[in-house]
Order: sequence, then structure tokens, then C-alpha cells
Amino acid sequence: MWPALFGFTNLVAMAAWVVLAFFPRKPLAHSVILFLGVGLLCLVYAACFAAVLGGLVDPVSQPGAGQPGFGSIAAVQALFQSQGGTVIGWTHYLAFDLFTGLWIARDADAKGFSRLVQLPFLLSTFLAGPIGLLAWLAVRERRARAAGRG
Repeated sequence: MWPALFGFTNLVAMAAWVVLAFFPRKPLAHSVILFLGVGLLCLVYAACFAAVLGGLVDPVSQPGAGQPGFGSIAAVQALFQSQGGTVIGWTHYLAFDLFTGLWIARDADAKGFSRLVQLPFLLSTFLAGPIGLLAWLAVRERRARAAGRG
């Protein structure tokens, strides 16, 4: 079950990133990315999160791993010692990185950055979310100031 769900979330994210990077940015494309991309990933995340942490599937109790949760590094590590916990964590990354990429693209469009200039920021956000976001925040600042912080 978990490998199939992992593959499904990757496919959803990849399809949404392709639409974001290469398709015309029309309202329909934005809706597809937001609802069929980010929204669907969030739905999968929420369902899996509830099922795993509720103990309904894939119990995360590994010998010596401590209790799963978020109160310590050992607790977080315990979550990732199961396929379910790993899929949950990965889906979290996919959803937030895609949402961040959508924000970057919309912000770049609004500030008049060409699609060619946007691509490295989108690619770095796809590969290493916070690095792409940090780079975009640094580059957009001058144009944001010129536009009155919009």
C-alpha cells in the first residue's frame, strides 16, 4: 500500500510542477495546481496522518525508537522508521514545496519576471524547497521595493 501511495503522490506532484513550469498560467492552470495538486496532496497527507498516528495502520512502534510524535528528535525519528511515516513526511514536503512554487510563480508573474528567469527558482524549490524560496525572496526584494512592497 505505502509504495503505491508514495508513487501516486510523486506522480501528482510531478504533474503539477510540469503544469506550473511549462503551461500558460491561466486561471484553469492555477486551479489545477492548487486543487488537484496541492489540495489532493494535503488530503492524502491528512488521511494518512490520521490513520498512522491514530494507530489504524502501520504502527510506528519500533524497538527502542520511543513514542512517535513531535516532542523530541527520537519521537520524530520513530515516525520515519515506518513506510507510513515516511510517506506522510514526503507528502508534507511535496505539498508545501508545490504551494511555495505556485506562490513564487504568481509573485514573479505579478512583478514582471520572465518565465525563463523563474525556472531556476522553481527548479530549486522543487529540489530543495527552502533554498529556492530563500533565493526567490532575495531576488524579488528589489522589484518589490520598486513596486511599493506589493
